[in-house]
Amino acid sequence: MMKARIVEQVPVYDGWYGLHRLGVQMPGGAVVERHLLQCRPAAAVLPYDPNRREAMLVTQLRAAVMASGEAPLLEAIAGNLDGKDAEECVRQESLEEAGLRLVAPLEPVACIWPMPPIATERVHLFLTGYSQADRVSPGGGNADEDEHIETHEIGLDDLRMMALSGRLTDAKTLILAQALLLSRPELWVAAAGR
Repeated sequence: MMKARIVEQVPVYDGWYGLHRLGVQMPGGAVVERHLLQCRPAAAVLPYDPNRREAMLVTQLRAAVMASGEAPLLEAIAGNLDGKDAEECVRQESLEEAGLRLVAPLEPVACIWPMPPIATERVHLFLTGYSQADRVSPGGGNADEDEHIETHEIGLDDLRMMALSGRLTDAKTLILAQALLLSRPELWVAAAGR
């Protein structure tokens, strides 16, 4: 049986992202239309303070969320690799977005496909510890990029409840919160005994 293959690729838009209309020949021979959003690879990190039992999240303008009329998403710190490796990227983004200098080792979680039906984007996910001493500036994002990022330290119990109740709706952040719950259960077991 023949494999599916791309037989036509027509550029529709070329800007921050590239959008293409594809002709995909299916195993049975039929050619169907699909769409491809070309995205740059990215990385995201969920910093957590094991002593104060807090996690650092951010909010920022997201046009799709804004268009839907929903409140801004609480998100893990993230950015495009732009030629950097994933670890370098999250360390730089943490400093820019949250004023957080990450000195603890990064714990790789996964490299995910956030939207495999349409987008080429891959996101490297990390967890890492931090302390109050690692907060070296207020953050807010890169002024040259007009980001207007707000930082939020969320209690780990609140983060857990948000993840379990469906209120944590950003996919990368939900995955990272669940990874933290699974990989560091002592953060919650110790707290339950207090």
